[in-house]
Amino acid sequence: MIRAYSSSSSSSHRYACLRMYKEMLHRRIVPDCLTFPFLLKESVNGPGNAEAGRSIHGHVIKFGFCGDTFISNSLISLYSVYADSGDVARELFEEMPVKDLVSWNSVIIGYLRRDDLDEAREMFERMIERNVITWNSMITGFAQGGRPKEALEIFLEMEKTRDPAAKPDKITIASALSACASLGALDFGKRLHDYLRKNGIELDIVIKTALIDMYGKCGSIEEASKTFRAMPSKDNMAWTAMISAFALHGCCEVAFQLLEEMENQGLRPNHVTFVALLSACAHSGSVEKGRQCFKVMKSVYGMEQQVHHYACMVDILSRAGLFGEAEALIREMPMEPDSYVWGALLAGCQMHGNVHLGESVAKRLISMDPENHAFYVSMQGMYAKAGRFEDRNAIRALMDGRGIRKEVPGNSFIEIGGIVHEFSIRGSPGVNLEGLLHVLNCLCEVG
Repeated sequence: MIRAYSSSSSSSHRYACLRMYKEMLHRRIVPDCLTFPFLLKESVNGPGNAEAGRSIHGHVIKFGFCGDTFISNSLISLYSVYADSGDVARELFEEMPVKDLVSWNSVIIGYLRRDDLDEAREMFERMIERNVITWNSMITGFAQGGRPKEALEIFLEMEKTRDPAAKPDKITIASALSACASLGALDFGKRLHDYLRKNGIELDIVIKTALIDMYGKCGSIEEASKTFRAMPSKDNMAWTAMISAFALHGCCEVAFQLLEEMENQGLRPNHVTFVALLSACAHSGSVEKGRQCFKVMKSVYGMEQQVHHYACMVDILSRAGLFGEAEALIREMPMEPDSYVWGALLAGCQMHGNVHLGESVAKRLISMDPENHAFYVSMQGMYAKAGRFEDRNAIRALMDGRGIRKEVPGNSFIEIGGIVHEFSIRGSPGVNLEGLLHVLNCLCEVG
């Protein structure tokens, strides 16, 4: 019964596992090694169940099951979910007398969930045996964690293993396509598309949507549209991906034509669709269309605007220099404006040289996140553009006094032969001369 309830997706069965367990103890029935994994599964899946999970851990110790591999794996999964319990998960892992593949995967997934990519990589390198779950977790984690180049490197390493237990599947390719989209690695993305065809992997809606997103972000709007039109059936995410692709290229009219076509197919836009449409208006400078789009969300579709929709609308107004309207919109927001909203206003101030308002916005952003270098750099840029070099130097001195440095050096990517090369401004000791010479030679060879 505990297992049945733990596998149920019905909200009415929430906490049923724990109720059954309490009744079991009340009837003086001693739990065994099969009882606890299902109880812990409930604690992992159920929201706000951290304390219940810790209590169950206490019972694991009380009944003497600390050395059981399956229970230990369940405990690692439990503590990996909660950000403040990562060290506990690692301690449990290191104390296990016998570690299996699930143990390694669980602790790695825990680090990836907490965006601790370096620790995840360290554990990954220690592994002797890996399966497709291991590789997929790493590729997805690094792609979503802002390190897409490393995600593709891990994919290439996965390919080289030629291990039947670690053959790339749909999840692998979808994550690798996401990394390509982030890097603009079109050739690598095309190679992945070819891999799908050659290996007979089904191009389902998820994969095709990932392809549309990749082609759109890599600048190949034609291939994105071709993939989209070839889909026999399309869901909201596929339509939204195509609308986003046109938005990125400033094709506002086409994006809205797609919205109309989408509705004719019986599908309604969602919150993500409207982010794409508002972005299209921002990239094309269509202020009035943006105003209408923002209004119809609630008046026609019954959707409450969320903070990212306000950020898009502020971006539209700020790009057009309509700062009074942008400020009024921020004041009317039903929620607290976040750094993206204020950041959109600050970007408009930089664009139009509105130093007075830009100062106020930048100071507000710095008070929200004093360690973020970007806000100080924005102020320096505005002062320099206005010829106020003393003020610019004062901001630089403030950064030095607070020990704030630009975290991400200037970098660029170039893709040759399906390999993405990265070059960063880190000072002469860090220049990769060998890589630079290799790229220059390749460029000479291709004319």
